[in-house]
Amino acid sequence: MTEEAPRVGVPVPRRRRGAALTSLAGRPLRTVRPVQAGEQYAQPRQQLAKMARNGELHRTANGYYVVVPRAAIGTSWMPPLEAVAAGIAAADFGLDNAVLMGVSAARLHGALPRALAVAVVAVPMQRAKVRLRDRDGSVVFVKRNVDRLDAERLPTELGPALVTTVEQTVLDLAHRPLLGGAGDDVPAAIRTLLPRCDRHRLDELAVEQRLRAARDRAVSVS
Repeated sequence: MTEEAPRVGVPVPRRRRGAALTSLAGRPLRTVRPVQAGEQYAQPRQQLAKMARNGELHRTANGYYVVVPRAAIGTSWMPPLEAVAAGIAAADFGLDNAVLMGVSAARLHGALPRALAVAVVAVPMQRAKVRLRDRDGSVVFVKRNVDRLDAERLPTELGPALVTTVEQTVLDLAHRPLLGGAGDDVPAAIRTLLPRCDRHRLDELAVEQRLRAARDRAVSVS
């Protein structure tokens, strides 16, 4: 006999509420949409909104919530922009189909210290920009063949996320320096990343992805 989902307006026993939170926290990058909480709640949209008011969830954008770490409940905790972007993309497309790229990858690689208002993530399908509700910021999605991107998993505050490698990041920055609205910072980021690149791999990717002109611009920046 299956356990009946809790009804909105009816107090949920603390033990069951904790189990539901643990289940939600197991979502990729701790990010959940109401449609994905249907197994836990009969009316997930209302229940997630209530949990956000209680401080158990953090609402990042319309229809997207992050499970707050237990120790941070009741505080002003807010996840970093890049982790939020990866979580939103993973909630929509799956963890392996969301790759932080461009200036967001540069941030994760430590080459762009300034906090940004825009995060950039590669996904397999066209997707409209998402305006964030917890800060003055947004997530920009770029349609790409994510299987062909050179990427690695790097830690974020919400868990490991796919991020373009330093070689791929250098090529992407040189190819579209204005993407993400941080064009003034891109030359410095390239100069920081280029010495860390495997030049053979950089050349290989430039040929495979028809980004030789971008490679040449990157080298000239250094």
